[in-house]
Amino acid sequence: MLRFILSRLAIAIMVAFAVSGICFGLMFLAGDPALAIAGEGATEADLEVIRRRFGFDRPIIVQYGSWLLHVVQGDFGDSYYFGTPVVSLIAERFRATLKLGGLAILVALVLAVPLGILAATSQNRLADRIALTIGTIGQATPSFWLGLMLISLFAVELRWLPVSGSATFAHFILPSLVLGYYAAPSMLRLCRAGMIEALRSDYVRTARAKGLLPVQILGGHALRNAILPVISVAAVEFGFILGGSVVVESVFGIRGIGMLAWESISRNDFPTVQAIILIYAMLYVWLTFLADVINAWLDPRIRMN
Repeated sequence: MLRFILSRLAIAIMVAFAVSGICFGLMFLAGDPALAIAGEGATEADLEVIRRRFGFDRPIIVQYGSWLLHVVQGDFGDSYYFGTPVVSLIAERFRATLKLGGLAILVALVLAVPLGILAATSQNRLADRIALTIGTIGQATPSFWLGLMLISLFAVELRWLPVSGSATFAHFILPSLVLGYYAAPSMLRLCRAGMIEALRSDYVRTARAKGLLPVQILGGHALRNAILPVISVAAVEFGFILGGSVVVESVFGIRGIGMLAWESISRNDFPTVQAIILIYAMLYVWLTFLADVINAWLDPRIRMN
């Protein structure tokens, strides 16, 4: 197990290093960063002052090395627009997005796993078709439209929940339902396919022959193997939820990382954009690493291979 973890950790570190280079290079894809900061009306003298101030006059490799050294120490510089350290700015906004993402992935798992089990045990019957239809609708429904519909029903008409904001737990119920419902279909289909395969396997037939209860067969044998791809996808979906929450945060007025990313891109705030992209990329890398470790712990065949 230790050898498996170390090999996956080495791959994760190499991917993280490659991603850091890409994130740094994004600053120069749109042209001269000094011109983007100063604006179209800036003179050459103004641009030279900005290049010297932010170090753009140095060789690219020197700039990257300096930037990476500061990033490793947790220093992403100061925001060009907000004038505050990027780390404190992200830390302030990240709590709301992390809470939203955690609740959303919980909603997705609560929907996907039971419906996947129901669909697998009722293959090609009515319950199977209903579960797959629920998943298809969730993937096809635009998140902004569903969010507006939920606001109209539960916040405006029934007045059960607040319309926008992030002050209390109630503010996160509707947005987490929207994001969770959108993330559930892929996990539902994987859970269904894995359960169907597991229920046809020899070890499940042996468990039935021993007279085990259906609950024991489903939970103790079939689900243990069927849940492995669901864990991997859940880790990726969690990263996607955190990174792609800008629409939902806008609809529900949540000042999280998604909203901050939109504000920074529209204002050419390069340090903040770089930091957000790098943090989200690292989340994907380490969540995938964590999913691999959990899968290897659940299934010895993975770490043996």
